[in-house]
Amino acid sequence: MFRHNYSFDPTYGHDLAALLEIAAPAEPVDFTTFWQNLHAQARSVTVAPAWREIPSPQRRTRVFEVEFTSLDGVRINGWLTRPRDGFVERGVVVSHGYGGRDGPDFRLPFARAALMFPCARGISRSARPDIPGNPDAHVLHGIQRRETYVHAGCAADTVWCAASALLELFPTAARRLDYLGISFGGGIGALALPWDGRFRRAHLNVPSFGHHPLRLSLPCVGSGEAVRRYQRRTGRALETLRYFDAAVAARHLRIPVHVAAARFDPAVPPPGQFAIYNALAGSKELFPLQAGHFDHAGTGAEDARLLDALAYFFNRD
Repeated sequence: MFRHNYSFDPTYGHDLAALLEIAAPAEPVDFTTFWQNLHAQARSVTVAPAWREIPSPQRRTRVFEVEFTSLDGVRINGWLTRPRDGFVERGVVVSHGYGGRDGPDFRLPFARAALMFPCARGISRSARPDIPGNPDAHVLHGIQRRETYVHAGCAADTVWCAASALLELFPTAARRLDYLGISFGGGIGALALPWDGRFRRAHLNVPSFGHHPLRLSLPCVGSGEAVRRYQRRTGRALETLRYFDAAVAARHLRIPVHVAAARFDPAVPPPGQFAIYNALAGSKELFPLQAGHFDHAGTGAEDARLLDALAYFFNRD
């Protein structure tokens, strides 16, 4: 499909038809209870948002550094944007990949919106001495038990508590609250969104953490390879990860979801991405990408088409 120097095939031998047949793995009997309880804990947090305006590179947009409290009393940092003129009529929570974030994304097709760009605990502006920022170490932090695994806190940081902070600052945004997440943020979104009725639509771009049993058999250059090494060393990865499988959670996600899933991806194996899309319980739309986490001659044109598709998906009603 593409010329590359990887020691493995980033299509993993799957064409589009085969990818669309991948089902989610079995669900733990207490999966729903675990996530509902975690969500209830996050919704009980007093998020206490604070913000400080900073210079904006966009004439029509005001930019703020923002912080709020998440689970375990962790203070989360990020950015928030709003229109310079006019009312805020909607809200958007925008998560990031495992590479973190260094500022807001001004390309997104939302008018009259407040956009929250939180950084998950340990990453970018939410860096902490007790949580490693390196993706290979972050993905294993607390993995020994489901109650301590870092992705539980990340779900609160970048979805639930981020939404609470946004809505506290802009109550009118409750009229329409949407979510966008890429890679790490796509997988965390799939895990967290089913339990929070405040969101109306979501976009998941090359989402990670789908079908962990399958992912453990697939080499990659992303954080999943660190999990594979941990599994080879301990044999215990799935004891925790079966509760953090984005494809299992997708069975409970019933809002309209737009998914950009790649057919070729050396960092997030496509079978896991499509397992999430295939499992979605509600209305869903697929934007098949030629490649994820891989620059190619068509990357610019594909990104432009994706932005057009998102404008239509989020603004047509």
